[in-house]
Amino acid sequence: MDIEELLLSSATSLANLIRSKKVSSKELVQAAIHKVKQENSQLNAVIHLREEKALQEADNLTDTGQPFLGVPILIKGLGQALKGEPDTNGNVLFKDYIAQQTDNFVKSLQNAGFVIIGQTNFPEFGYKNITDSKLYGIAKNPWKQAYAPGGSSGGSAAAVASGWVPLAAGNDGGGSIRIPASWNGLIGLKPTRGRMPVGPSSWRSWQGASINFALTRSVIDTARLLGELQTVQSAAVFQTPLLDSSKFLSSPNPKIKIGYNMESPVGTPVSNEARQAVINAVKFLTDIGYKCEPYNDTINGIDLMNSYYLMNAGETDAMFRNIQAAIKRPVGKKDMELLTWALWQTGKNVSAGEYSNALAIWDQASFEHAELHKKYDLFLTPTCAQAAPKANDPLIQPKYIEKMNHIDELSTKEQRQLIYDQWLQALTYTPFTEQANVTGEPAISLPTHVTEQGLPMGIQFIASKGREDQLLQIAKLFEDHHLLKMLHTTITPN
Repeated sequence: MDIEELLLSSATSLANLIRSKKVSSKELVQAAIHKVKQENSQLNAVIHLREEKALQEADNLTDTGQPFLGVPILIKGLGQALKGEPDTNGNVLFKDYIAQQTDNFVKSLQNAGFVIIGQTNFPEFGYKNITDSKLYGIAKNPWKQAYAPGGSSGGSAAAVASGWVPLAAGNDGGGSIRIPASWNGLIGLKPTRGRMPVGPSSWRSWQGASINFALTRSVIDTARLLGELQTVQSAAVFQTPLLDSSKFLSSPNPKIKIGYNMESPVGTPVSNEARQAVINAVKFLTDIGYKCEPYNDTINGIDLMNSYYLMNAGETDAMFRNIQAAIKRPVGKKDMELLTWALWQTGKNVSAGEYSNALAIWDQASFEHAELHKKYDLFLTPTCAQAAPKANDPLIQPKYIEKMNHIDELSTKEQRQLIYDQWLQALTYTPFTEQANVTGEPAISLPTHVTEQGLPMGIQFIASKGREDQLLQIAKLFEDHHLLKMLHTTITPN
């Protein structure tokens, strides 16, 4: 097999080939870097390569039993710091900043045997479900380059779907792994809050709503990576007990009950394609003996989203307070994109009491889903309500741009309504993913559907906190029945 074609194999298979000396890590790293160099101009998925360092690490590899021995990987350019490499947040203030330390999640990837070859594209500060930062430009979808790969882990998704690496790291604060997984035909797991390594700073990223993991092309890689990286850290704010990874790929309990729901939590339209993806999954599961029935979600989705936006705004204010103290000068509108500016101005008017009450809404939502899980082991929804938008669509209506430019002149109530209104177009595409971030439940997107226009769409399963094993088992069931639809062509360079 051609060395570049090997990159379409699972990371697990590649590690086995390296360990048995049928291929070297350096050969695979060279092939991955070559593909990025050859094809990235079409997709703008990778923003930084560390070619010399990666080849040196591959050359000096020592086998100590690492599960992903010598396998090339890309990490997200946001929230995954690697010492000596760019750490820009996609923002002009940090465009020349270099990470001073490697964070614990990235260390865990390295300890698992991966060779990091570079960083992937993302929107500024990860605030969007598309990838279009002014600093790095617009990323494209390998299925159809006129369309978006999603966000905020859009670059990672495009890289994996293109076959450059077998998996890539991402993070998910509102669907940022699952959305691009859905729109690129990949498997995207958001683990339970507290499952993944955090620190040595940012211990409670977005109050635990944001968590690191990866986008993959195979269930075995997802399962093996979760088993390797799961941890309980004594210093971590959020913790969850370790799972028995030997059960990740076993058959699902035939007695599990699955509730399905195709209605947007915020009352926005859901496409026929998204509904059909769920209907097809229900038929498959029912035909092989699983009990599926519709369920009504008791959570008030609009209130939950407003609490989520209030958190975003408050965290943005805290971030810029720290930034101004560090750089010893005031920060203005020219130092960031307009959406970031609008969030910051709104966050200045969030009181401590309001912030605390917003988190109380999260706790209530978590309780309501815990009660619902007593009846349904898994919830099934579309991952996204619509197929991917066009790559150059900012998902912000022009009428809101002028308002955001003057958001500092509005009342607190008007600011918060503007934040909801301007984000509504984007939320209409992806209303199903945020709930699991707020509740802390694990959720997975599986690529089971391709639209009439030839664009992938995923379905989402949500489990009780700590039950990723159920998600992986159901994912393996779909994979074993050849129901996962992934891209098997490569990008043709200009």
